[in-house]
Amino acid sequence: MSLLRGLLRGAAAGAAGTTVLNAVTYLDMAIRGRGASSTPQDTVTKLADLAGIGIPGEGAQRDNRVEGLAPLTGILAGVGMGALLGAVRAAGLRRGLLTGTASASLLALVGTNGPMTVLGITDPRTWSRADWVADVVPHVAYGVVTAAVLHGLDDGA
Repeated sequence: MSLLRGLLRGAAAGAAGTTVLNAVTYLDMAIRGRGASSTPQDTVTKLADLAGIGIPGEGAQRDNRVEGLAPLTGILAGVGMGALLGAVRAAGLRRGLLTGTASASLLALVGTNGPMTVLGITDPRTWSRADWVADVVPHVAYGVVTAAVLHGLDDGA
């Protein structure tokens, strides 16, 4: 399989995984009545500040832009991680569905929480059990779906 084909298959798998991650997160919010996390918006703001890139507007207009950019970064991360996994498969590293699920889940957890931790936006060492469940379950759902789609898209599958 060519690298480009692997990247595209992975991006499709990552998009499917991201959709499920978002659905599981929103379902959790609806069931428990909890509010959305501010960490995605905080990350966008911090990254823009560090890069010296101003987010245009003032007050509510700027806040609305940040609220729009935050989920877009999550989509980009999910699709990008899927593309990376697809490239790895195209390079010949094809493991079973369970290993693929574990790899995709771990990549999603570290790939999203790692930068926020390094930026000082969150500290997983301070999270409650409920915080961990609210974070791990959607990322595992991402891993399951991303790995399953990648597996299903394999030639001869």
